[in-house]
Amino acid sequence: MELQNNHLTGKTIVITGASSGAGRAAALEFAPFSPNLVLAARNENALNELSDECRQLGAQTLVVPVDVTDAKAMINLANAAQAWQGKVDVWINNAGVLAAGDFDKTPMEVHQQIIETNLLGYMNGAHAILPIFKAQQQGTIINNISIGGFLPVPFGAGYTASKFGLRGFSEALKAELTAWPDIHVCDLFPAFLDTPGIHHAGNYTGKVLRPAPPVYDPKRLAQTMANVIKDPRSNTYVGSLSLLLKLSHALFPELTAKATGFVMRRYFKVADNLPLTDGNLFTTVKYGMSTHGGFGLPGKPRAHRKYLAGALLAGLLTSALVIGLKK
Repeated sequence: MELQNNHLTGKTIVITGASSGAGRAAALEFAPFSPNLVLAARNENALNELSDECRQLGAQTLVVPVDVTDAKAMINLANAAQAWQGKVDVWINNAGVLAAGDFDKTPMEVHQQIIETNLLGYMNGAHAILPIFKAQQQGTIINNISIGGFLPVPFGAGYTASKFGLRGFSEALKAELTAWPDIHVCDLFPAFLDTPGIHHAGNYTGKVLRPAPPVYDPKRLAQTMANVIKDPRSNTYVGSLSLLLKLSHALFPELTAKATGFVMRRYFKVADNLPLTDGNLFTTVKYGMSTHGGFGLPGKPRAHRKYLAGALLAGLLTSALVIGLKK
């Protein structure tokens, strides 16, 4: 137990998307320091199980089933959190969904649902909590955006649209709130995480989906959230690969995007077949309600360094191949 996380004691923290993955990891990371955790997601059974775990670790908990696409429900969530402890210190926008497939072969209602969840869901959260923060004259919003806010994802056009839009929304909101120096908006850009998110994804490729290595432990993101609560920062990159991918796209946008698409097409040629599925896009699922997805090395983030060198080498080789194909 790290002493610097004692600043979490007594804080009221709302976590959306708390039922699995990064949201669950954050709740379990915070719980030993006796915070007041408001656990929000669509899956009430998973939230209740997490609530029991967090209470055993020392936290007080409030479970609020909610769909982030419902603006009124998000206002009710903010009001319930405030009524419970008389204040809200931190609001973590974390709930998100993913779908993969050719843009024109993926139903438009899928693209719409991704944007309503990943973009409008975060906007609904900020819209609900800001009046409370302004009345308090303080508070912190943490947006778990992902490196997808900078790096386009081929075969994930709806996801990319939501993440690029989310980054733009957050930047505009930060500029708007400069007159409120104690209200912080903090954006996190993690690289690929070992969460059940891909197991839950809508999949219209007909192929098994896997994240590209290196894959980071969501506990690392949870620890970053704890650090940002103590020392709010506008932008934080989680994992060395995250910053490298951002820089790669900033310097070579066309090449980086084409290289990514090339790698994914090559993967789809050899990946195992899988039936098409909507995953958890339109309703919650009963499987994969855990912190990790089984793709990485849980609890050992430094062990990914050996994969990082390999990933960079693969990127260089891919870039060379793409350049060769253009000639």
